[in-house]
Amino acid sequence: MSFFTFFFLFISGFLQFPTPATPTTIQSSSSSSLGSSSSIPDPFKDIFYAFNKWDTQLGCPLFKQKLPIQNHSVSSIQTSGTCTTQLKLTHVSVLVKKWTWLPDNLENLYSCPCGLTCLWTKSSVLVDHPDALLFETVTPPLQKWDIGLCLGLPEQQCIKNVLLLGICHKLLGKKFVVHFNLWGALVYYEIIDILVSKVVRSLPPARRSGDPLRVYMDLEAGRKRSGFEDLFIGYHAEDDVQSTYAGALFHNGRNYQVSSRKNNDTLVYWSSSRCLSSRNQLANRLLSLLPHHSFGKCLNNVGGPNKALSFYPECANDASITPKWWDHLHCAMSHYKFVLAIENTMTESYVTEKLFYALDSGSVPIYFGAPNVWDFVPPKSIIDGSKFRSMEELASYVKRVGNDPVAYAEYHAWRRCGVMGNYGKARATSLDTLPCRLCEAISRKGGRNA
Repeated sequence: MSFFTFFFLFISGFLQFPTPATPTTIQSSSSSSLGSSSSIPDPFKDIFYAFNKWDTQLGCPLFKQKLPIQNHSVSSIQTSGTCTTQLKLTHVSVLVKKWTWLPDNLENLYSCPCGLTCLWTKSSVLVDHPDALLFETVTPPLQKWDIGLCLGLPEQQCIKNVLLLGICHKLLGKKFVVHFNLWGALVYYEIIDILVSKVVRSLPPARRSGDPLRVYMDLEAGRKRSGFEDLFIGYHAEDDVQSTYAGALFHNGRNYQVSSRKNNDTLVYWSSSRCLSSRNQLANRLLSLLPHHSFGKCLNNVGGPNKALSFYPECANDASITPKWWDHLHCAMSHYKFVLAIENTMTESYVTEKLFYALDSGSVPIYFGAPNVWDFVPPKSIIDGSKFRSMEELASYVKRVGNDPVAYAEYHAWRRCGVMGNYGKARATSLDTLPCRLCEAISRKGGRNA
């Protein structure tokens, strides 16, 4: 039976095996610094020294004046709702049913725009009659039956037909749907019988009128709707509710001791413990050309994982607690001029914490990932690896910037001069603001009365 279960999940698309992403093709040269950097190397170690030199030679007024006009797409980020659209509910409660990483400190009673209040909790004691159920680890229960297959049928019979149709469609294409009732059921019904009995037992009852809305959240690159949710939360602007990775809650409770001293001999920090072949190859091509420290399991060159505290003991949060690697992530990063950030998957709008950790640590990210990354970050804040003709050209540029305090400080000018670009919108559409934005979407639907 285990073979048939695996076979069903594989062909129906429920099981997916990771495929190596194609390494980024290096395309064109990076744009040069706006500042008038010197041709004489000045291998600085103090970030304040770099800031002072930049202030003297350029400064914020000239930076803003010379900054190219930003033509980045506002469609990559959802706009917040306006109070002109009437809310159907003035108070919304969300009960988080299944989760893996949603932080506990999201739990709160929020005062939201438009006079809306929003109670977000993982406790059924606090919300025994929620307007919506949020699922983050498992898909919501089946609730929208195909009317042609399920009209008048019992729920379990309907699930059989829906699952069976998915298998037949996968195996034989769209033409098979026409012949579904002729012979397809005879071939697969016995397998479906076994599977459906398990599926039905593992899922709560389907939503009916008056039940809470079902909300499904998936911020992974695949961003796949289950087909059974009333609202879908993803990282893309096309999703019902968008949640970017730019907010502070993705790294709450970590050590934010940021060092003003920058390593001069070791320019680049990298840490990865999910050793994807394509990412390792890309990282190795660049890191082999640059002095670097590689923490984590992948391409480690510091004597093993979890070695950051041996390099930077001042980054320890609490001596009485055994530290985890993420407890000192930002502090360790801050000692390096550059942080290499490579996404697991390079696809539109998938800009994850890998990039934002580096920005928050006061380092300059060297980024490989989403082609529209500039829609989510401040202007002149990252080095986009895809804009160079070769890894050698990129490595040469990184070395040049690392030895030029004026050119390096310019990558921090957005923060010092208050030039946010789309970054402000990316943070306003992050996990930090998700409760109010989700409650607003639930309210507009009418909650249980939807």
